[in-house]
Amino acid sequence: MTATNVNRYECLTGSLAPLDTPNLFRLLRERPDSGAREELVHRFTPLARKLASRYMNPYEPFEDLMQVASIGLLGAIDRFDPERGVGFSSFAIPTILGELKRYFRSTGWSAHVPRGAQELAMRVEQASRAYQASNGRPPRVTELEEILGLSTEDVLIGLEAGSAHYAVSLDAPVAASGPEAEPEPLSSTIGTTDERIGLIETSLSVSAAMKRLPRLERQALTLRLTKDLKQTEIAERLGCSQMQVSRLLRRAASTVRDLTQAQPRV
Repeated sequence: MTATNVNRYECLTGSLAPLDTPNLFRLLRERPDSGAREELVHRFTPLARKLASRYMNPYEPFEDLMQVASIGLLGAIDRFDPERGVGFSSFAIPTILGELKRYFRSTGWSAHVPRGAQELAMRVEQASRAYQASNGRPPRVTELEEILGLSTEDVLIGLEAGSAHYAVSLDAPVAASGPEAEPEPLSSTIGTTDERIGLIETSLSVSAAMKRLPRLERQALTLRLTKDLKQTEIAERLGCSQMQVSRLLRRAASTVRDLTQAQPRV
């Protein structure tokens, strides 16, 4: 036992015998100034750190996540009642996770995203990072469906919502047009002609018709229109061949064209 632990236990109990967690909570209720709260924080900080690590990403300093998790831990310690017969860890885990989720909902999004979509985005992002760490490549949509037990639509919603999580600075450099060209800031491209602008009108006019397509055709066309993916990229997302994607897109385009032409014009 280290000198620090000796001093802590002597301060709490007048002896060197460590108190178990339930007795620490009882001591905290009887003597709020006994140092029991600090001891409980010391014991369960590793739990808070483990939960904060679930939300690690390139955009959020881990120190900030740890601070939020620590706030959740303190709240759990103050509200926990050992007489209810529930272990403290079982009580603290959802409390700490709730604090982390509130932090991301209130400060972690650069655009307004519904709460349900935020939850999907975080689940998809965590599963994608874990899969890539294990397999050396990002997961396909079908693989995320299996891992998370979600529908294709929910996975796509999570992926789309995740793109609104963090803003990009207008001063950030964009890719140069040639090997010798100087990178330009993103702000310099605002207002320029986007070659994909023609897809917008198509997307708006066919959105209702797309809901009537078979599932795979709807998935393929959604990825083509909303993400401007190539057929090879769509094939990778759906876990099929490029030839199959080509057939799916042709059938989908033909069906949507027939449906939109059949709709009465206002």
